[in-house]
Amino acid sequence: MALVVQKYGGSSVGDARSVKRVAKRIAEAKRAGNDVVVVVSAMGDTTDELLDLAQQITPLPPQRELDILLTAGERISMSLLAMAITNLGVKAKSYTGQQAGLITDAVHGRARIVDVVPHRIRETLNKGQVAIVAGFQGVTQATNDVTTLGRGGSDTTAVALAAGLGADVCEIYTDVDGVFTADPRIVPAARKIEQVSYEEMLELAACGAKVLALRSVEYARRYGVPVHVRSSFSAHDGTRVVAAEKKENAMEAPIISGVAHDRSESKITVIGVPDVPGMAARIFEVVAGAGANIDMIVQNVSAAATGLTDISFTLPDGDGPATMAALTAVQGELGFDSLQFDDQIGKLSLVGAGMKSHPGVSARLFGALRDAGINIEMISTSEIRISVVTRADSLDDAVRAVHTAFELDGVDGEAVVYAGTGR
Repeated sequence: MALVVQKYGGSSVGDARSVKRVAKRIAEAKRAGNDVVVVVSAMGDTTDELLDLAQQITPLPPQRELDILLTAGERISMSLLAMAITNLGVKAKSYTGQQAGLITDAVHGRARIVDVVPHRIRETLNKGQVAIVAGFQGVTQATNDVTTLGRGGSDTTAVALAAGLGADVCEIYTDVDGVFTADPRIVPAARKIEQVSYEEMLELAACGAKVLALRSVEYARRYGVPVHVRSSFSAHDGTRVVAAEKKENAMEAPIISGVAHDRSESKITVIGVPDVPGMAARIFEVVAGAGANIDMIVQNVSAAATGLTDISFTLPDGDGPATMAALTAVQGELGFDSLQFDDQIGKLSLVGAGMKSHPGVSARLFGALRDAGINIEMISTSEIRISVVTRADSLDDAVRAVHTAFELDGVDGEAVVYAGTGR
């Protein structure tokens, strides 16, 4: 008997018919002799609809109250799913994140899981029942307040529960057949990846691949949780995320695992910065104080005549206004000339553990972009990743050009996005 944790995203439980379809799959897993724990997201676009509703009440809703509001979506889907499973003759009970023992810190809107105490989940399993857990949420230990984990939080909930329960596998069910070499919505010829390492998946997730949330992959790698990404709309095997040393046929592994892209970043350029020791440190202390997460940084060589330089960096769109305000407030103190904000950029990332031992990857990447007439504004690298910033309106063409240049296009027909969202 295996202990299986399954997670179903919002597109997989988008309506009553979908809930019944998912319930049938869960019942089959239970009848096959498995202990089954299910983590479920809110139905369809429920979370966005609740956010819109809150905005109609006030442009700045209190974070504590917003968290309580947003957790309602998962409570609806968990209870409906438990009803559907019970209707198939398999006993099931639903639990909120608090009832399931998911303990978080006190940061509303993007809380982090600090402990998992799944006593009630174990009791349910011991009774031969299926446990349904609301994803995306937990509770603080100090104040007992409800918190949410941020976008993709249900993935993190599932992996954390799998780690806490010692599950044999954590199955992430989505609306695509697994992890692909690129977003199938942009590159229809993208190929499904059979296996990918935690490290490669971390880079893909961090660079915009939405099939798995970044924090869930971090958690899986830390605790050695085997992750299996599958579609809830088909019976295809999907993609397995494993430790690098456990990848099969490593000798035949491709140089490049995939091409990821991200449209959710903006660029700030600090123009005319005095090129003196400590100035960059002071700028990024201000940025950190504004709560911004920095991705890529480029500093130009200072002009000999003026002794001034420009510093550019990218950050999430949502962090832009506060960061611009914080830097504007210290312009007189730091002595830079001006600020420039650009929200029309896109980031393309080439990811693959094989690139560190194969020369010429950078040359082929930049050659593909050159041949497609696409200009590069910023470059960042790691041992298994190369990222470039381009204009936003060139990003789709850039992804397709690079995907083809590295011979990642499939020959078995087009990839399928069953529900139209890729998540």
